[in-house]
Formats: sequence, structure tokens, C-alpha cells
Amino acid sequence: MERIRRVVITGLGMVTPLGVGVNANWDRLIRSESGIRKIEHFDTSDLPAKIAGIIPTGVEEPHLFNVDNVCSFKERRRMDNFIIFALCAVNEAVEDSGWKPETENDFERTGVIIGSGIGGLSSISTNAVMLKEGGSRRVSPFFIPGSLINLASGYVSIKYGFKGPNHAVATACSTGAYAIGDASRLIMFGDADVMIAGGAEAAVCRLGISGFCATHALSTGFNNTPSKGSRPWDKDRDGFVMGEGSGIVVLEEYEHAKARSAKIYSEIIGCGMSGDAYHVTAPAVDGNGAFRSMLAAVNRAKISIEDIDYINAHGTSTQLGDEVELLAVKRLFGDHAYKLLMSSTKSAIGHLLGAAGSVEAIYSILTINHGLVPPTLNLDNPSKNCDIDLVPHVAKERKVRIALSNSFGFGGTNASLIFKAV
Repeated sequence: MERIRRVVITGLGMVTPLGVGVNANWDRLIRSESGIRKIEHFDTSDLPAKIAGIIPTGVEEPHLFNVDNVCSFKERRRMDNFIIFALCAVNEAVEDSGWKPETENDFERTGVIIGSGIGGLSSISTNAVMLKEGGSRRVSPFFIPGSLINLASGYVSIKYGFKGPNHAVATACSTGAYAIGDASRLIMFGDADVMIAGGAEAAVCRLGISGFCATHALSTGFNNTPSKGSRPWDKDRDGFVMGEGSGIVVLEEYEHAKARSAKIYSEIIGCGMSGDAYHVTAPAVDGNGAFRSMLAAVNRAKISIEDIDYINAHGTSTQLGDEVELLAVKRLFGDHAYKLLMSSTKSAIGHLLGAAGSVEAIYSILTINHGLVPPTLNLDNPSKNCDIDLVPHVAKERKVRIALSNSFGFGGTNASLIFKAV
């Protein structure tokens, strides 16, 4: 029987509404800062939701996003923002990992899996308008290759010359987690030695906000106080706040990483997946899908539930979703649910859709490395079932050896990742 190889994380990269870079993100997250603000780059006068987690741009400070640091003007015309965000996060993750392939075999054993929940939605919207108003000649020749979900992986592989497994994941809001889980399996079973994996999203546009408003999924009651809009488990929550960005990790076979003396952040020891088989947008009300996803991850990790110290919850700030996840956690963990810590970092950055799972995986890994658990912002009046420690308002010191990160998506697609200190 073929040996299942160990997989570790050796590089991290991210761009979120809290800014560019892992260190800037972590510092602001731990200080309980919010990246959610009023939408000003397009008209929201007819939209019920007017706030979002938006990438802060500028050149004054390092944590501000400057597209010129990612690609040229010519290049940016050829790709949607979700690809640009992915390239930004990949740049940091690859540099952080120190992985520099030298031989043809090195390049062929390095792959890419970057997914997106929606892909080039803004580009689709723009080109649809051009087609309607100006005819087919107005449609950009770069529209299709600049909008396809798998082109984030494609552009990365082309830029770096990575010739290993190359594909994309599109499982709605669990995309980033699935990408990391799939990448880890490719390494476990010997299809690659190094994988660049994660998610990217840039759906904060008029079409994106309009579409989610039509499903009554977005928060609309905090337009005048944007930082208060995302409030998981709070009685006054009224929907999620959409966010944008990308989270990328470099996964590596353990012996491969050791041989080159790579910095190791953590080991990925479990990945669980499940389907609700229930509803297009709503989770199964008994939490069975979430329960089975977490249980599958625990079983794959070959650990006891008592070994888990922290859960980075899916925690989107929706009425039903928050309750269902809490129910599933209590069902699985029993008495241990009252000993571990659980928080939702979406309270600070909003819901990054296809990038959420990978960004939250990085936050979970940083929790292990720093011994600090990020807070759940705006948890002013917890719902009646919130009797476990959800780390309200302020970060908590806690030695975290094993962390679990949950991601659940439309269509009832669930993914849970478990990371362990090495």
C-alpha cells in the first residue's frame, strides 16, 4: 500500500479588506479593526446594501493595495480583479516560502489550485453592457480568458513556470478550503511535491451586490455604520457583508520542506467534506452537513475532538447559518465545546465568498503560531444559544496546538480543515 505523505504549510500570502500582506492583516485583526466600509466606487443609490469589505488602495502605506506592484497597465487590462488579487497573494506566499524551483523536475512537481466562487463577475457585467450598447465589436478579446475561474491558476503557472497539477475549484463559499484540501491530497498521494493553493474573489460590483440583495442574504441595516454590519451570532445580525480579496498558501511535502530547511507554519492533518443535499441557498436546519464535514476532518486527522483548541467558524452573520453551525459544533464536541474557543473573522473583513476559506485557513494557522485567538467583532447581544466562548470584541491569549476552520457554501457544499503545530 502506498504511503500517505505528510503535508505542511511553508508560505502564506493574502490581500483582504484589512490590507495587503499577512503581517498587516494579523496586526489589524488582533487589534479588533474592521475592513468594512461604505461602497463608493459605484452607485448604490438603488441598492438595499451599501457596505462591503473592500480592499484598501493607495501608495502611502505598505498595507494599501497598489496594482502597479502586481502587474503592468497592459496586463491588468487583460484580467479581472479576482486574478489580480490572486497574483498579489501568490507573490507574497511564494516569496515567503522560499521555494525556487531549479530543475525541470522541480517545476513539474509544483502545481497550482486557485479557485473562485464567481470568477470575473465585474468583467462579465461590463462586457454585457458593452455588447448591448455598442455591439459585438466593443467586447474585449481578453474578456473570456480574463474572466474564467481557472485563469487565476493559469496566470500563476505561466508567471512562475509551475508545470504540475493545474486546476480550479468552484464550490461557492467553501472554494478556498476545498482548494487547500484538494492540493493537500495531491501531495499526500504523490502527484506533486509543492502546491500553490487558495481562493480569490472580486464580486463587489453592482451586479454582485444586486444579485445577493435579491436573495435577501446581505446586511442592509447598518449602511450608516459599516463596521457594525458583520455581527456573527449577535441578535441584531441581518445578513452577511460581502468582501473581496485572496488568500494563498504554499503546501509542501514534509520531507521535501525539511530537506531545504524551509520555515514550517503548520501541518494540515485533516480535510473533511460533505453535502447537505437539502437546499440551494439555505443550510440543513439540523446542521447535519456541517457536523459530518467536521467529523470527517477529525477522523482523517486521527485525533480526538478534545485535541482541538480553536475553531475559525464559517460564521457569516446570517440568522439561520450562524445558529446551524453553532448547533453542529455543540453536537460534535459535546462538553468540549465549552472548553475550546471559536470566533468568526468575517466580523472584521466580511464574507470573501470563494476566498473566505483560504483567508480563514491562514488566520487559523497564525493563531497556532502566535498563541492569540482573533475576536468576533460586534457580538454585543449574543443569541440565546451562544453559551460557548465566541471571543467577543477582543483577542484572547491561548496556546493553540490544533485549529479547525469551517467553510460552507450555497448548494450545501461543506469543507473543514484541521491544522496542527509542528
